[in-house]
Amino acid sequence: MVQGATRNRLIVFTRYPEPGESKTRLIPALGPQGAADLHQKMTEHTLSWARRWKGHCAGSLEVHFTGKSEESFQEWLGPDLSFRPQSEGDLGARMHQAFRQAFREGAEKVVIVGTDCPGLNENLTQEAFARLEQGDVVLGPAKDGGYYLIGLPRPVEELFRRIPWGTGEVLAKTLETAQRLGLRVSLLETLDDVDRPEDLPIWEKFSSAPSLPSPLISIIIPTLNEEDNIAACLGSRGTSPNTEMIVVDGGSRDRTVEIARSCGIKVIQSGPGRARQMNAGAESATGELLLFLHADTRLPRGFAHSVRQTLSLPGTVAGAFEFRLDTTSPGLRLVERVTNWRSRFLQLPYGDQAIFVRSSLFREVGGFPDLPIMEDFAFIRSLKKKKSGR
Repeated sequence: MVQGATRNRLIVFTRYPEPGESKTRLIPALGPQGAADLHQKMTEHTLSWARRWKGHCAGSLEVHFTGKSEESFQEWLGPDLSFRPQSEGDLGARMHQAFRQAFREGAEKVVIVGTDCPGLNENLTQEAFARLEQGDVVLGPAKDGGYYLIGLPRPVEELFRRIPWGTGEVLAKTLETAQRLGLRVSLLETLDDVDRPEDLPIWEKFSSAPSLPSPLISIIIPTLNEEDNIAACLGSRGTSPNTEMIVVDGGSRDRTVEIARSCGIKVIQSGPGRARQMNAGAESATGELLLFLHADTRLPRGFAHSVRQTLSLPGTVAGAFEFRLDTTSPGLRLVERVTNWRSRFLQLPYGDQAIFVRSSLFREVGGFPDLPIMEDFAFIRSLKKKKSGR
């Protein structure tokens, strides 16, 4: 039984930081190991404030885990925590079971959080417990349409049924259910979570680690008759500091070169052939980091942070971004999914995903092989061989 002031129970849901299983939507930017490393850091960040909450507020704290044994979690997070394996089923079923178990053991107010939201802290969590004095449900809305916290004074199974977990409709559907059940809902402040490459600057802001250095990123763009695309491509850099752009033209007969120069971009000439052009751009680049961008591709928001963060991770030799097409065609959406699966699980991104690498390593492997097609595939294979020591 839960005694006295410990009748407030905080439950942290997490998983073991295994490469390929953790933070999978960040794998295209960070790689499997990098995504797992970030998940590890975010879990440790969450447990640091959760321990403070436990000490200051005299509540009970549990970690509900998946992915490894309890012994593995004790070795990772410490033996001072209480660990329990998550139950079977989808996220809703697992949360409901955690609530039901806690209330059976005598808890009076229970709050569940994840580890994706670095802005969550012990003060906001204690506010959630306080609001449960007068309310039936407390929710912490996330900006992506989900929620980072849910608190209840009693189990309500219906709140976890027929919810489209992993989508931007989770919060809205939960609120609809609560309204239908006549529950009094209290909403905490809306916070950001970290799920996608463009969210990585959020983590940097809250991380206790010192700020990463900002090495120069050289963005190399091979072109051939790209007047319809080049302006938007160049504009996608935005105002990202400490970056340079180099357009390497292979003999355009349209206004590609004129448009690039009018944007204040350095333009050099090269023989035709994308591999040859990208190698020429790398030779002219002054940046410590190289990013190869096709002219019909746009850089994602926060790209510079993603590049620097990814290439700073131990064991990471290169990276690329998630593949997205500007279309609503179901067939092309399938192409997106297959491409991202290939990048995530086979670690074989396409050049359309904006491959980036340290300039020293690029030169060490000899750059892109001078092939008419699939130079990106051959280049990534050479990097993988270099990493494995073959």
